[in-house]
Amino acid sequence: MDEQLAGMRRDIVDIFQAGLRAVDPAAAIRRFCAVDHNILRVDGRDYNLALYTRIVILGAGKAGAAMAGAVEEILAQRITEGLVVVKYDHVLPLAKVRLVEAGHPLPDANGVAGADALLELAAQCDEKTLVICLISGGGSSLLPCPVDGVSLKDKQQTTGALLDCGADIHEINTVRKHLSKIKGGGLAKAVFPATLVCLMLSDVVGDDLDTIASGPCVADSTTYVQCAAIFEKYAIKDKIPLRVQEHIQSGVAGLVAETPKQGASFFNKVHYVVVGCNYEALVACKQKAKELGYNTLLLSSTIEGETADAASFHMALAREIARHNEPVRVPACLLSGGETTVTIKGHGKGGRNQEFVLASAMQMQGMPNTVVLSAGTDGSDGPTDAAGAITDSSVGERARALGLVSKEYLDNNDSYHFFAALDDLYKTGPTNTNVMDIRIILVGG
Repeated sequence: MDEQLAGMRRDIVDIFQAGLRAVDPAAAIRRFCAVDHNILRVDGRDYNLALYTRIVILGAGKAGAAMAGAVEEILAQRITEGLVVVKYDHVLPLAKVRLVEAGHPLPDANGVAGADALLELAAQCDEKTLVICLISGGGSSLLPCPVDGVSLKDKQQTTGALLDCGADIHEINTVRKHLSKIKGGGLAKAVFPATLVCLMLSDVVGDDLDTIASGPCVADSTTYVQCAAIFEKYAIKDKIPLRVQEHIQSGVAGLVAETPKQGASFFNKVHYVVVGCNYEALVACKQKAKELGYNTLLLSSTIEGETADAASFHMALAREIARHNEPVRVPACLLSGGETTVTIKGHGKGGRNQEFVLASAMQMQGMPNTVVLSAGTDGSDGPTDAAGAITDSSVGERARALGLVSKEYLDNNDSYHFFAALDDLYKTGPTNTNVMDIRIILVGG
C-alpha cells in the first residue's frame, strides 16, 4: 500500500473517532443535566429534589451503563436504587445502579428477567418518586416482555424474520411494541403516578421518540393494522409464529387493547429529552475532516433503504469528485449517517456496514486514492464482532491476489469473511454509545 493511501486510512479512522467522542453518553447527559443545591435542572426544567422521597433510575440500551454512570455522578447518594438492562459486555462499574446483561439483536431469557425486574421496580414507584429513565438504541431487543399468549421463542422468531426480510427499524419496532407489555408507553404507565424524566440517545432516523428502543415511555403512534400490513408487505406471514399472528389479528379486530396513545393521563407527568443523535456525530466528523485538510460534504443523517443502493449513490458522488471536482474539490470527504437495511439472500456473515463497504469496493475501479469506512457507532455491525469495515483503492488487487471474488461474497451476504481475509475489518469493541451508523468516503488528489 502506498504512503498516501496509508495516511488516508489513518485520517478516516480519526474522523470516525471524532464522531464517537461527540456522542459520548456521559458527556451528553452532563450537557443537559445538573444539580444546584437541591434543584435538578434537566434541559431548562427544574425538579425540587426535596419533594421526592425516592429517586429511581431505570433504563435499557447499549449506552445504558455510560448514561447511568453520568447520572450517578450528578445525583450521587440521592439515588435510592436503579436497574438498567444492557447488551452483553457493555458494562461499567456503577455504585447505585444494577446492570443486567442481555441479548441483542435477538432477545433472550436474560432480557425477559431484566424486563420483569424493571416492571417490578416500576410498580413500587409512587407520586413522591422521581424516576429517571435512560433509553438508548438496542433497548427494544433488551427488554422482551411478551404479551400473554406469546412466548420468548415466538418473539425471537418474529424479530429474526423481520431482520432477514429487510424491514427497517421503524417497522420492526412497530411490531415489537404490539407484542410487549413494556414497550410503546408501557413503562410510563407502569411508573405512574411517579414523575418521569426520560433521557434518550437516539439511534433512529428522524429521532422519533416512539421508535427509539420502541418507546417504552412514549405514546405509541402505531397500530395493530400497521403490524399486519408489515407482514403482508414483506410476504413473511409463513415465517411468523401462529400465536403472534393470532395476537395481531385480535388487535386488528379490537379484541385486544391497543398500546397507550397520546392523551393518556400518565403521559402528562413525563418529560422527554434527546441528549444525543447521529447528526451531532456527523458534525463532529465534518469538523475533524476539515482540520485534516479535506473539503467536506455532509450529505445527510437520514440515509435509509437498501445498503447496496446507498453504496452506489455514494460512489457515484465520489467518482464525480475524482473526475470533475464536483460537488466539492479534492481532497474531499463525503459523510452520511442513518441506518440502511440488507435483505438477506445468502448464508454468509456480515452486517449492513460491512456490506456497504463491499458494495462500494466493487465500484472503485479507476478511482485511485479513495478510502471508504462504514461502521456502527455502537461498535457492532450485525451479528459480528466488527463495527464495520474500511477499505481503499487497492482492494481489487489485494482480493485478486487471494483469489477472492467480491461479487460472490456480496451475493452470499458474506462481507465479514471477505474483509477478514484482507484484514479490512474495523473493530472497536463496545463503545457504550449508539447513534446509528457513520459512513465516510475520502477522495484524494
